[in-house]
Amino acid sequence: MAVYNAPLNDMRFILNDVFRAHEFWQSTDKLAHVDMDTVDMILEEMARLSKNVLLPINRSGDEEGATFEGDGVVTTPTGFKEAYKQYAESGWVGLSGDPEYGGQGFPKMVTMLTEEMIFTTNQSFALYPNLTVGATLCMNAAASEEQKETYLEKMYAGEWSGTMCLTEPHAGTDLGIIKTKAVPNDDGSYNISGTKIFITGGEHDLTDNIIHLVLAKTPNAPEGSKGISLFIVPKFLVNEDGSLGERNTLAVGSIEHKMGIKASATCVMNFDNAKGWMVGAENTGLSSMFVMMNYERVTMGLQGLGGTELAYQNAVIYANDRGQGRSDTQLQSPEKPADAIIHHADVRRMLLNAKANSEASRCFAMYVAQNLDKEKFSDDPEVAKAAAARVALLTPVAKGFLTDKALEATIDCQQVFGGHGYVREWGMEQIVRDTRIAQIYEGTNGIQALDLLGRKVARNNGKYINNFLSEIRDFVNNMQADHQVKQATLAATDKIENLTTTVLANIGERKNEINGCAVDFMHAFGYLCYSYMFAMMVEAADGKEGEFYTNKAKLADYFVGRILPRIDAHVQMVETGSDPMMDFDLAYFETATNS
Repeated sequence: MAVYNAPLNDMRFILNDVFRAHEFWQSTDKLAHVDMDTVDMILEEMARLSKNVLLPINRSGDEEGATFEGDGVVTTPTGFKEAYKQYAESGWVGLSGDPEYGGQGFPKMVTMLTEEMIFTTNQSFALYPNLTVGATLCMNAAASEEQKETYLEKMYAGEWSGTMCLTEPHAGTDLGIIKTKAVPNDDGSYNISGTKIFITGGEHDLTDNIIHLVLAKTPNAPEGSKGISLFIVPKFLVNEDGSLGERNTLAVGSIEHKMGIKASATCVMNFDNAKGWMVGAENTGLSSMFVMMNYERVTMGLQGLGGTELAYQNAVIYANDRGQGRSDTQLQSPEKPADAIIHHADVRRMLLNAKANSEASRCFAMYVAQNLDKEKFSDDPEVAKAAAARVALLTPVAKGFLTDKALEATIDCQQVFGGHGYVREWGMEQIVRDTRIAQIYEGTNGIQALDLLGRKVARNNGKYINNFLSEIRDFVNNMQADHQVKQATLAATDKIENLTTTVLANIGERKNEINGCAVDFMHAFGYLCYSYMFAMMVEAADGKEGEFYTNKAKLADYFVGRILPRIDAHVQMVETGSDPMMDFDLAYFETATNS
């Protein structure tokens, strides 16, 4: 079984030293109740639960998988019900929830660390409460007071769970063409009919009720995405006194048999005149659902971080134990037939790639989390507005770049194991399989790149990104630490500024420019973001004694010398433009057939 020890020291460093969370909370009236002693207790308790409860059922859950029993019944693997019961009763689902409805009101800066631990130890399990949290955020933002009172407390308590029902067999990225219908009833409810696919946690045996948030179109709705409305469609109808009533006319038709996250039930859901209630105003469903979608996208970055962390910890153990060959410098273990592979530079390369990704992505996730908290809790409207713009810019990066780099990191760690990384007993292949999905769902990473370049950069003529670049320059120019990351980050900032100018100019001349350059632009920008994070970490560690802090600077050295240069390749590819991929005739892509 894989080994995991929560990196609490690294987490505390990011929280306390880099972002000075306590100072931020004390300066924000709505967060002044949060104290570091309580946060430490939360982190330590989740470290225990994730290691002792969730990790032991990770591999067995993968082997057993979620099971479709027929007649609309789905069961989770052995141990999941017991683990979920413990998780829910300990208050984890409602950790960030609105206290008015039974939540605990902790900021994202805290919950992102608990979410990291859950995703590290059991990606499949994490998805069940994760979808519920996303659903509550959506409902808290858009639902009526009556709807909030009906559903939120039970969902925060983990007694009821939530889903997001968007995708249909013919409609994924383009939700404007969905066919699910919502026909109004005289009592204010709607009859919902249609089929949704890829519904995470659409059916399971963990909670008493499942609250589906469903996108559908009312009669005579406008064409496209402007005609989408959002509906609450519960598995069991809820009586006026809050008790469960009759079963709604919806059911799981099947579950998907997947490459990874096999213990997470990915369902085909059929709605047959199921009773639902509109959330928010008619035809505003997509904007309401984006609250949940953006939360899930940021959280996918944490899923990638979790995969990286678990893979790294186990690869380090293996590298220190596995003897193969002799060190290039001197005998390290003369009493043994071979030295441990940790002494080989190439093995260290793979391990340090993963470690650098883990630390940079954690810092980046915390940066986004702090801006989410500023947007939600700040008393200053201008601060909240600026934070919202920063979150909008960086959400596709948190989802797209972090998960791309996470898969790369897990594969590096798998490679450390050699042949043992390819067989099941060592657990590495599961980490790779599970992490792969993070690049695909919640909007593929190609779509995230298009969102970044098309919506967040081009649509406002670079305003969002230029403001961010100014922030980076201000921070780096005021650094006290003497480290090469300063100049490297400033140089990377200049490269992204020039690249943005070039792309914005080319967009008007080349129809395919955004589609053709988006992924490479996101990666170039992502490396700059990571460089900024390392600059923050170096500055926070500067002047502090101990190997822990010294190693932060050493890892930044590795990043600057061995990883950041990749930015130049992506810049060059963006500058080349879309012509090389669009110059082929369509016939080139036709499959040859034998006559």
